[in-house]
Amino acid sequence: MARQSNQRMRKVNELVREVVADAILDLKDPRIGFLTITGVETSPDKRHAAVYYSVLGSDQEKKDTAAALKSASPRIQRVLGTETSMRYTPVLEFRVDTSIDHGIRINQILADLDIESETDEL
Repeated sequence: MARQSNQRMRKVNELVREVVADAILDLKDPRIGFLTITGVETSPDKRHAAVYYSVLGSDQEKKDTAAALKSASPRIQRVLGTETSMRYTPVLEFRVDTSIDHGIRINQILADLDIESETDEL
């Protein structure tokens, strides 16, 4: 039973992610930078959904994108309600996914260590 529930939640999360990503593509807000919707976590009662996203760019571009997403949230939520047959349309909360930034930072540290190692050998 728990396995079916987990599969169902994964399907709901993926559906919400796809619809939200498509709805964002339709927005004409110039504040939205190079944005990727990385995942969604819908609450068990399906009334709330955390939408994780990543933005490539400067800190200002990231702030502008966050503001644009916050202001567009009701519109995106309406699209989600019309595009899905969910009993409840979840309230969307956009959250920055920092995993990509962490990955870039780790790669930079490893590259620096590799350079350091090469200069120590000389």
